[in-house]
Amino acid sequence: MFQKILIANRGEIAVRVIRTCRDMGIRTVALYDDSDLGSLHVRLADECVRLASGALYRDVATIVQIARDCGADAVHPGYGFLSEHAEFAHACEDAGITFIGPDSATLAAVRNKIGTLENVSAAGFAVPRHSARPYGESETAALMDAAETLGYPLVIKSYSGGRSHGTRLVREPEHLAPLAQHAHSAALTAFGDDRLYIEEAFLPGRYVEVQVLGDRHGALVHLGERDGSIQHNHRKIIEESPAPGLSDAQRDELCGQAVAIARLLGCHSVCTVEFVLDDQGRFVFTEVKARIQVEHPVTEMRTGIDLVREQIRLAAGEPLGRTQDDIILKGCAIQARINAEDPWNHYLPSPGRLRRFRFPGGPNVRVDTYAYGGCDIPVRYDPLLAKIVAWDVDRVACLGRLRRAIADFAISGVQTNLPLIQRILDDPDFAAGTYDSEFTRRQLLNTLASSGNLRDLAVAAALAYARRSADGNGALPERASSGWHRESRRLPQ
Repeated sequence: MFQKILIANRGEIAVRVIRTCRDMGIRTVALYDDSDLGSLHVRLADECVRLASGALYRDVATIVQIARDCGADAVHPGYGFLSEHAEFAHACEDAGITFIGPDSATLAAVRNKIGTLENVSAAGFAVPRHSARPYGESETAALMDAAETLGYPLVIKSYSGGRSHGTRLVREPEHLAPLAQHAHSAALTAFGDDRLYIEEAFLPGRYVEVQVLGDRHGALVHLGERDGSIQHNHRKIIEESPAPGLSDAQRDELCGQAVAIARLLGCHSVCTVEFVLDDQGRFVFTEVKARIQVEHPVTEMRTGIDLVREQIRLAAGEPLGRTQDDIILKGCAIQARINAEDPWNHYLPSPGRLRRFRFPGGPNVRVDTYAYGGCDIPVRYDPLLAKIVAWDVDRVACLGRLRRAIADFAISGVQTNLPLIQRILDDPDFAAGTYDSEFTRRQLLNTLASSGNLRDLAVAAALAYARRSADGNGALPERASSGWHRESRRLPQ
């Protein structure tokens, strides 16, 4: 087993990895830049190293050199940044350092998104219609020709990275060029590669994914499915497991396809196989995420399996030690993503200092975060502040627990999307589990507040006004009106 692991990431996922490493008796090394100096992952790690280069968490050469200098025998990439970067995994391998995740050859194979789609299609699985090749920023005309052939609506995707960065939904031809320009920039910033490809969009649809766990010896199991259809800017706001509305036959088909595709592509470690469920009830494979995902706590709550621990064990060469019959899926788990952003102001990020940060607790409630009262929320990174997950024996009870937990949150100093989360959880379609990918297009932010909320707001406004008015009227302390201070300054007669 490893003695020391360098965590090539930041924020809540770095905290998450550090805690599992501490459980396993493994020392950790954290990376940080000046804006992250007060972050919780810096305080919890055994050692810390400042990143001085402009590339920060994407600087392959610097991070590998830091790992060598500090004596780390493994690197955990978390998600985002270099987690799906085949060149980074290869550099670690060349330096004799274990990359915790799939090997560089597997990462390179699944990073070829179009090649992956073609391989899966050749094996007989449904895939979306897509462009024959990726397009760089200077190939706008060729991209538009491919879009005309494919038809609208369509999805622009980064050729080298995950769903959120570089992904854009294009409903009309006149929107393609400006959205592609933004997608090129986002993909280049996030992954160092501005190439894009396009595929057909399924509207309305459901985004469902299957968590897969495998070792280097051929053992492979699935850990159930998750539904991530409620998104903003292609980031999942709510994720839940099991996916509502699926029959047992559909669930068996979905998970069976996921295991077969993962085996076909040579996936090992912790991977996620993603699908779209179209309006005809057909599962269409879209891509593989060969890393741990933001939403992994949902699966952990249902299975009781620590996925980060499994990543570390499997990277160390240990066998999976489980069969599919050993995987027991219990109850329902729902996760909400808490972002430091203002949904009422075009979702602009809200960096700043947290004056207060009280998060909920209670049975079967979990909060993953890097924040605490008094810490700074930096402007340069993803606005993800915390993830809250609730579990219970069924969806109705789980939803009630999550509503209570969200109401228990107390955050001041920055704007957050907590009010939006509350409105989603209270929405009748969400409560019924009948939502789809078009759910967030409705006017969730403009719905009328309840009479109880209006009453509470009126009381809060009145108290704030009274306090401000009282602060403006100076009060003389009682001891200052007694005259003792004047007597003490009187000259002798």
